[in-house]
Amino acid sequence: MELKQIVLERYATKKFDGKTIEQKKVDELLDIIRLAPSSWNLQPWKIKIVTDSKLKEKLRAASWNQEQITTCSHLFIFCANKDIDAQITALKKLMLSTKVPEQTVKEYEDVVRGSFKNLSEEKKIAWAQRQVYIALENALLGAKASGFDSCPMEGFDAEAYAKILNLPENLVPTVVCPIGFAADKPKQKTRFAAKDVFF
Repeated sequence: MELKQIVLERYATKKFDGKTIEQKKVDELLDIIRLAPSSWNLQPWKIKIVTDSKLKEKLRAASWNQEQITTCSHLFIFCANKDIDAQITALKKLMLSTKVPEQTVKEYEDVVRGSFKNLSEEKKIAWAQRQVYIALENALLGAKASGFDSCPMEGFDAEAYAKILNLPENLVPTVVCPIGFAADKPKQKTRFAAKDVFF
């Protein structure tokens, strides 16, 4: 399927049919998400994947009772990782393990650490959450390209999610994306005209 067709056909699915997506297809989608770009390549996200129906029921209660939470095949919870220092350290180790020259890694680390040095915790979280939305777009388009549907959701209680999922303190639930096979129909896309968007 051409990219434009994927973009045209993708929509926020409000109800799924409950069928389970085969694991091979899910794994392919996870790889598409994993390869998302990010500022400084820091990839400041962790994605919790939920398939257990009882856990989905608990999360639905913390999601304004929206049924896509419980009718989906897999529920992805995109969390921003606010521990930027640890992420820089992890990426540094990864770069060295892939034979990136030590001097290059050191220069990279110095510049990146310097860019975050004076940022408040709130600004670090806001930065990480902006990166999460890049990964989310890969999930939305990747799902449609793979033959199933998705729904980006901000309508949930992030604190309740963190508690229900027993998330570590550094992970901030930012956006939810159920995936599965649609049991509803897309509405006509309503978008501003190009003349209203580009100038």
